[in-house]
Amino acid sequence: MTVPPPDLRIASSPQAGRRTARQSAATASRIETRPRARRTELAAFLRSRRERITPADVGLPPGLRRRTPGLRREEVAQLAGVGVTWYTWLEQGRPINVSVQVLDAISRTLGLDPVEHEHLYRLADVPELTETGGCRSLEPETQLILDQLDPIPAAVYNARYDLLAWNDTFEWMFPNLTTQPLVTRNALWQLFTGRDCCNPVVNWEEEMPQMVATLRAGFGRHLGEPAWTDFVRRLSAASPEFARMWATHDVARPGNRMKIFRHSAAGLIRTVSTSMTLAAPPETRMAVYTPADDESRERIAWLRANREAPVPDHVH
Repeated sequence: MTVPPPDLRIASSPQAGRRTARQSAATASRIETRPRARRTELAAFLRSRRERITPADVGLPPGLRRRTPGLRREEVAQLAGVGVTWYTWLEQGRPINVSVQVLDAISRTLGLDPVEHEHLYRLADVPELTETGGCRSLEPETQLILDQLDPIPAAVYNARYDLLAWNDTFEWMFPNLTTQPLVTRNALWQLFTGRDCCNPVVNWEEEMPQMVATLRAGFGRHLGEPAWTDFVRRLSAASPEFARMWATHDVARPGNRMKIFRHSAAGLIRTVSTSMTLAAPPETRMAVYTPADDESRERIAWLRANREAPVPDHVH
C-alpha cells in the first residue's frame, strides 16, 4: 500500500482539518483587527485635531448653540473641499478609501505640522513613507560608540522607549532604570509609575507630554500589534497622568531639547538631549545628554569619581 506523504496524511485527518480551520479563522481575525484598530485611531486623531481649532482660527463666525469645542465636521469638510458625508464616515472610522489629495486637503485645514501629517498618512494606511526593515539586534559598534562618549551619558532606545543599551555615566545617573528587569526597563514606565521622591525629571510639564507624543507617533506604525497595545493599556491603567496625556493624540518626533534631571547625590544636572537615528534595528535611536553648563559638567564628573561617596557641600 502506498503511504501518502506526511503533509497529505495531516490534511486528510478530520482533527487536522478542524485545526486548520481554526488557525485560518484566527489568522483572519488578526488580519482584520489591525485595519480596524487603525481606523479607530484615525477617527480619534481627526476628532482631537478638529476640536483644537476655533472658528476664529479659520475666519468663521462663532455661531450660536455650538456644542463642539472646535470646528464642526461640516465646517472641516467645507474648508477641505470634501463631502460632508464622506468626511463624517472618515471620522467615524468607516472602511473607506482615502486619496493623497484628500488627506493633504484635510491636513492643511486642520493645520497639521509635519509630524502630524506623517501620522495621518500612516493611520489612513497611505504609503507616503517607506517602512524600514532589517535586523532586530544592535550593531556591535553601537556599544563601542556609547562607551567612547563617556563621560557624556548616552543610551539607545526603541520607539517604545525600551532601554536597549547605555554607557557607564548613564547608568550612574539613572540606576533606577538600568537595574530594572527587561520587562520594565522602559523609560516611560519608570517615569510614570515611579515614586515622586525618586523621579529624576525636573522639567516634567515640558518633557513628559513630548515623550508621550513621540510614543503616539510610534504607536501609529504598530497599530494592532499586541506588544504595543498591551504596553499602552497597562501604562494607562497604572498612571492616570499618562492616560490623560495619551488621550490628547499629540504626536512628535524625537528631537534636540533641554532636559533637566535631579540626581539623589549629585543634585541638579542640566543637559541638552540630542537624538540620532540608528541604521539598525529599525526605529532605534541614540540619545546623548550633553551637559548644558559648567556646573552640570562638574556634577557629572563628581558622580563618575565618587559613585559611592556622599556628595560634598560645594557640589550642591
